[in-house]
Amino acid sequence: MPVLRVRFRLRALCAAAIVGLSSHAGAATDAQMRDALQAARDQQWQRVDERVVNDHVLGGYVEYHRLRGQLPNVPAQRIQAFIDRYRDSPLSEWIRGQAIANYGYAGRFDDLLAVADGVPDGTARQCYYYSALLDRSPLEARAAGRELWLTGGSQPNACDSLFNRLRADGTIDDRAVWERKMLAWQAGETGLSSYLGGLLSGQWQTAEETVERIEGNLSAVTQAPACLGPECAASAAFYQAALQRYTRENTPAALSAWQSIAPRLSLTADERRVIEEELAFYALVRSVPGTLAWVDSVLPGLDSERVLELRVRRALEDRQWSEVLNWIAQMPASQQSNSRWQYWLARANEQLGNHGAAEARYREAALDRSFYGFAAAERLGVPYRLNNERNHFDDASREHTAALATVQRTEALMRIGEEGLANSEWLYAVRTSSPAQARALADYAAHRQWYPLLVQTTIAGEMWDALDWRFPPAYRESFLRWGEQTGVDPYLLMAITRRESAYNPVALSPAGARGLMQLMPGTAALVSRQLGLSDPGPYGVLDPELNIRLGSTYLRDKLNRYQGNRLAATAAYNAGPGRVDQWLGDGRGVEAFDLFVESIPFRETRDYVQAVLSYRVIFESLANGGDSQGVTLLSDNEQQVRYDRALLALR
Repeated sequence: MPVLRVRFRLRALCAAAIVGLSSHAGAATDAQMRDALQAARDQQWQRVDERVVNDHVLGGYVEYHRLRGQLPNVPAQRIQAFIDRYRDSPLSEWIRGQAIANYGYAGRFDDLLAVADGVPDGTARQCYYYSALLDRSPLEARAAGRELWLTGGSQPNACDSLFNRLRADGTIDDRAVWERKMLAWQAGETGLSSYLGGLLSGQWQTAEETVERIEGNLSAVTQAPACLGPECAASAAFYQAALQRYTRENTPAALSAWQSIAPRLSLTADERRVIEEELAFYALVRSVPGTLAWVDSVLPGLDSERVLELRVRRALEDRQWSEVLNWIAQMPASQQSNSRWQYWLARANEQLGNHGAAEARYREAALDRSFYGFAAAERLGVPYRLNNERNHFDDASREHTAALATVQRTEALMRIGEEGLANSEWLYAVRTSSPAQARALADYAAHRQWYPLLVQTTIAGEMWDALDWRFPPAYRESFLRWGEQTGVDPYLLMAITRRESAYNPVALSPAGARGLMQLMPGTAALVSRQLGLSDPGPYGVLDPELNIRLGSTYLRDKLNRYQGNRLAATAAYNAGPGRVDQWLGDGRGVEAFDLFVESIPFRETRDYVQAVLSYRVIFESLANGGDSQGVTLLSDNEQQVRYDRALLALR
């Protein structure tokens, strides 16, 4: 999540607690280094004390800004020397990226290729890279350049030279121009679509007029010519774009139009599949009446995981257990092996009386550490498979880790208030280290109680089974205290916080939610008034203790709303109680917790509920020393209650 770019007392106190107190001399040097780094950013070299820079572990950060300011008038050899010197730091990749951008802009392609290490990140740099590569590896550069061309949005100016050369040599021909025009039209980029139309010859006039004719009346697609452009070269892209727009605007009408015109169109199987996959997806998402038979007729040929998932969920909604088996069986092996679908294979077989097959599928699902894995284990009455990876490091190994240059740079960056750079330095080391070294870094972060960074370390290092690190005891005492005072399961509080912010106390969501438990300012103000507290404001809510107190109270209110049901309350924490009330009161009624989860229409909320309830199991198990004995995914009541309007305490 984005982080507020503000410095306030809370962050300063946290940094002091993490890093510890420096000596007076060290603190003075750090202060000078902070000033030198800011001066380097501003390219004000008269303010930089070179003696401080040369003796400081962060000297490379100042040198980076020096080189960046001198590009492109820096020899590639000097850039490469810097890359080699700081190969264990993100500085190496940052200067490489800056060099590629600057050399590319200046047309110094030999220097660009001298420092490049494969295809760079970012569209602009890729365009420069392939421009440089055109003379050395023309086939690779042309194929990549054409791929960069085929997008419905505008590309950076850095791509102009590459595209012009590819148009000149025929790689980007009129057909490629038309295909991009259709992508732009489909995306609503009218300016780009018009510009691209101006690049086409008169042979494409009929195709352009057809687009203009149906622009405001997509139903007119049924009167469009079957053959558009020279040798029908415009037909496929036109019909794909037109039907995509029509499908999103009016799915039933689009399907009717497609069934009318499909027989007369000369499209390949792949070209038809693009149109029909979109139609099938929206027909299921929008539950368009009378379309299920058509969806079932085309679905086997679509090779679409997302449509197969929707079809299974539709079968579950209708309690068509044989159809559940049928459509899961048509999923690719990689999708079907997921514990979610193994669980539903088991449930369907169980409903159909195939108890042996049901038990086998439950056992397969129960091998996984997940919501459905835990639900399967409960069906079987067997312990959860936490698959917890244990790691052991002693003080000697931590001393060795502390001496690493990347750790020293990270700690120095923390000391001078550069948390963003510190995180980048640390996570780069994790990603580029061996598994053993990455785990040593994780242990060090855990030992220093850098909990937000520890969680990110496990993600960067793909340490999925290191549960003690992935779910550390951050703010544990606060969760226990406020859980007890509000009557809320403290492990549910921990799980929600882990999902919401991963322990970042200053996390800020795009929607404006703030802090550990991601409270909206309005919600924080409302709950504060309820507790007799003053409005904490947008910054006061970032205080961890207050955030947990307010979040606990808010969740308590949601639990009270749904008679203590943690599944419904968790869904409401994510999607809002109004939506959950609607899902419970839509008249259908869901007789089991698992069917209710699958009936949630928002993927984000479905995933959220499953993650939070699984995390809760893990937190409680870890609190028991890693033993899941006696831990349950849901209470008996939560598993057996009917998920309908009766669940609402206030009706």
